[in-house]
Amino acid sequence: MRVARIVAVAVVITVVPPVVARAQIKAQVPANITPAWNKGIQPISSESYWNAVECGKQGGERPPCVFYDAELCKNEDFTLALFTPYKFVAYTVWQAVRRKQPAPTPSYTEAQRTRVVLGITPVRGSKNPIAGVTIKRGGKAVAPVTRTLEGGGGTFIFDFAAFAPTATTIIELAGRAKTHTCVVERPVLARFR
Repeated sequence: MRVARIVAVAVVITVVPPVVARAQIKAQVPANITPAWNKGIQPISSESYWNAVECGKQGGERPPCVFYDAELCKNEDFTLALFTPYKFVAYTVWQAVRRKQPAPTPSYTEAQRTRVVLGITPVRGSKNPIAGVTIKRGGKAVAPVTRTLEGGGGTFIFDFAAFAPTATTIIELAGRAKTHTCVVERPVLARFR
């Protein structure tokens, strides 16, 4: 008599989630921006207010002190723009000077109410709409206080501490197809306005 042996074979199927591509960028700002600034983004103060007024008085097409962030974390999907209390003052003065009007004194109170706004605009032809932005500092994630997504881009509002020039910061731009990480070193953060 023959004894039949039955051998059980276990098959393990592992489902691997799709890999999201990552691209790392190093943040840069233009060299030799005048007037000089090395205190980073902060709430408006008498010192930063008057420095911003001097910045705006430069006029011209795109003064680097106003538009220092024009190619901040340059990539093929997104353009970044920061709006801060400093930029509120500098931009207001620059607009008037550009139209050949006297330099105004922007509202200090309104500048005090301004927080750090990071605007994300899709680059023409990009097929990677923004899904979220996170700031990473010291291994900890800092989520925006508020976020609005629209037309492939978005607006993300942060507290000042997210951009303090005390530690290297990573801006994580999570698109639906690809994530870009932008490393912002302390000396660059210090030159943010």
